[in-house]
Amino acid sequence: MRGRQLRRAAICLLAVVATVPVTGCGSGQEAVDRPATARSEGVRAASDAEREAAEKAALEAYSGYLAASRTASRRSDPHAPELSRFLADPLLTRVQLSIRDAKEHGAMRTGTLASDPSVTIVSLDSNPATVEIQDCLDATAYRLVYTKDQRVVPGSGGGRHLATATATRYPDGRWLISSGSAHPDQPC
Repeated sequence: MRGRQLRRAAICLLAVVATVPVTGCGSGQEAVDRPATARSEGVRAASDAEREAAEKAALEAYSGYLAASRTASRRSDPHAPELSRFLADPLLTRVQLSIRDAKEHGAMRTGTLASDPSVTIVSLDSNPATVEIQDCLDATAYRLVYTKDQRVVPGSGGGRHLATATATRYPDGRWLISSGSAHPDQPC
């Protein structure tokens, strides 16, 4: 009976944790439903140099987000300070809750995660400025394991799939990843 409860808890945990620490899995509608602010007549178009700087900063924030979430997941530390260096709400809270849930169920993430992100949209004229990122994540070597004995949580195997994220420029000039979605039904 206890084994069945643990297996059921592990499956529920997997549904929540499998992609959130990796991509901040959301409904997939955060970036789609958010209205873009129309360009005002007095606003000049962003220069190529500004666009390139925004792309570079957004990709650095995304890379930092993946590294910070892997480290925090491996340590089972939902309040790891590096998370807030690269993430903003609502994604920050979802990642923290996912790591906390894994910890409460005696699990953590281990292994490597391969990433190949690219910028798809730069919206410097919106308020706030945003950059949309698309990634092909390879999670085949990134596993959810039981902390106690390092056994792989059943059903936690990963694969290659599409992920999207939004980097937002905050008033202090920092670019932070504020939303993200995993698309496990879309292999890459």
